[in-house]
Amino acid sequence: MNRLKEKYQKEITPSMMEKFNYTSIMQTPKVDKIVINMGVGDAVSNTKNLDKAVNELTVISGQKPVITKAKKSIAGFRLREGMPIGTKVTLRGDRMYDFLDKLVSVSLPRVRDFRGVSNKAFDGRGNYTLGVKEQLIFPEVEYDMVDKVRGMDIVIVTTANTDEESRELLTQLGMPFQK
Repeated sequence: MNRLKEKYQKEITPSMMEKFNYTSIMQTPKVDKIVINMGVGDAVSNTKNLDKAVNELTVISGQKPVITKAKKSIAGFRLREGMPIGTKVTLRGDRMYDFLDKLVSVSLPRVRDFRGVSNKAFDGRGNYTLGVKEQLIFPEVEYDMVDKVRGMDIVIVTTANTDEESRELLTQLGMPFQK
């Protein structure tokens, strides 16, 4: 059993029910999935960069990512429709809890000059988006293997209806928001 999942079931659910006056356990918001997206713009000129990004994302998430392709052609970027330009992975279940636990307790504290994540990155429907500037904050990524610093977007999708419920859920799960 996962440490974070256990904490969610034993501590967070009762406190959320009390705070928001839910009548049923099923009303409490939960983390639905986590999508990690890595845009590799330089894959247009060199496709080897995309393979390296895929390998890094596999190491970070523990799951094989899918390659995303361009939806439109943009002449200014030398981009044609259908060209591979990024990679993403969707985590659910135990892998999702493992990743969230690792993100909150190990990776985010390793960020330079870290003062907490932004309070403004909620989308109005209870989902939270977080941008990471470099993949080196994850302990699995070996420094010597990295050829180029790549950033990624981490989207935490919850079943919460409002940003307030979602913020409370993520705070109790240990997300370090700015004071």
